[in-house]
Amino acid sequence: MNHMNNTDKHLVLKLLEEENNTINYLDFSIHRNINCTHLGIYRKSTHTDVTIQFSSNHPFEHKLAAFNFYIHRMLTLQITKQAKQQERKIILAVAKNYEFPLHIIHNLKKKLITKKRRKKLPTTTTQQAKKWVTLSHHSPLIRKITNLFKHSNLNIALRTTNTIHRQLTDKIVKTSTNSSGIYKTQM
Repeated sequence: MNHMNNTDKHLVLKLLEEENNTINYLDFSIHRNINCTHLGIYRKSTHTDVTIQFSSNHPFEHKLAAFNFYIHRMLTLQITKQAKQQERKIILAVAKNYEFPLHIIHNLKKKLITKKRRKKLPTTTTQQAKKWVTLSHHSPLIRKITNLFKHSNLNIALRTTNTIHRQLTDKIVKTSTNSSGIYKTQM
């Protein structure tokens, strides 16, 4: 340990020891019994469940990204039933805090369960890898456009245009083209 810590002054490694037969590694809590080990989900005491507010002007997929991760992790990790119930409560509490309708979270969970079951089924046809196309998210009309590509070989990624940079630069009225780069602004 000392040799590793002496290699770089900015890198400090610490040995983590078990406490009450439990050790935390990344986002796992590993509990050891005499006969077996149990996994749970670990969050540091400084962890905050911050996500995008439901009423924000982001694409719907971006709003669901954190919940997609949380639910997928809950469903795929081999954690105890009690840990799954606890994680489910945390996910629903985060959804409520950020004003997500709970039916959206329940539907996302059903969708991920269905997707997980489909992956277990054998497939007879080979699918080509889909290509990605990025579109700017301006309004709900973009949904109609993306639906046109649903059955094509293209995946659609949405990007927002409502950025701080865009809001600030749209407010600047350029009245001269002098070489100094100084412009009169109106806000």
